[in-house]
Amino acid sequence: MSAFISTAPLGYRSAPAPFRFGRESAAGAGSVQWLLKRNCSIAPRQLLAFYASFMLLSLGIAAIFWLQGAVLVVPFAGAELLAVGAALLAYARHATDRETIRLQPGRLLVQRVHGSRLEEVEFAPSWVRVEPQSGDRSLIELSGQGRRIAIGRHVRPELRRQLADELRWALRRWQGRVATDESRIDNGNP
Repeated sequence: MSAFISTAPLGYRSAPAPFRFGRESAAGAGSVQWLLKRNCSIAPRQLLAFYASFMLLSLGIAAIFWLQGAVLVVPFAGAELLAVGAALLAYARHATDRETIRLQPGRLLVQRVHGSRLEEVEFAPSWVRVEPQSGDRSLIELSGQGRRIAIGRHVRPELRRQLADELRWALRRWQGRVATDESRIDNGNP
């Protein structure tokens, strides 16, 4: 999640960014993408390097004690490494969890990755409803055409309403562009 930071000199006001959470495509073809993901402090590759160094250190200390006659240190070190490895595996499995929302002309595509599961729902933008599931700070539910999906797990609860408002605004703007494009085509202007 990123916030708009003004780089204008003091005393000058710059226009606010049209999107706080989403990014408009450079091509400008009316497509917008929102990428909502976990804020992970360590990448999976760094996590693997940490665990390997932790294993070497722990097994090195256990070997020193084993050489001095404390043979029970090795099984406890192994149990410790298994427990830490299981915790790190659970963390790594969900480190890449994310929600991707793409608004393109004629479709709204929502992908949600949770662990190894991928859930994908496609909507016609003119039929999408954007509502909180139960209250202002709850997950945002996108529904339409008999399908629904809850999004916003990786956004702080107090910012979910802003995300919902931004989605609604983008959907209304898309509908305005479609109406403008259709009227141009009806008038014979491509």
